[in-house]
Amino acid sequence: GHEVVQARVDLGPTAPFVKHTHTGEEIIYVLEGSLEYEIQGQPTTTVTAGDVLFIPAGAVHAVRNVGNGNAAELATYVVEKGKPILTLVE
Repeated sequence: GHEVVQARVDLGPTAPFVKHTHTGEEIIYVLEGSLEYEIQGQPTTTVTAGDVLFIPAGAVHAVRNVGNGNAAELATYVVEKGKPILTLVE
């Protein structure tokens, strides 16, 4: 009942900080730049090119570019088939 979806996510220095969740796990591989993640129940963490970050299913989280240029990640989602990959949180 799950599927794997991969996407390259580019974040410029002015990209909005958007809280959201996923129905399954998210594995982040940072391709370039520096990203700061706030993940519910965990201390804020900064990851840079070559780092990997795991986000548990259902955890509210958000990311911001904390570098001067573009930042990019390869996001791998293991999510329930037929459910939205991303749900916004206010």
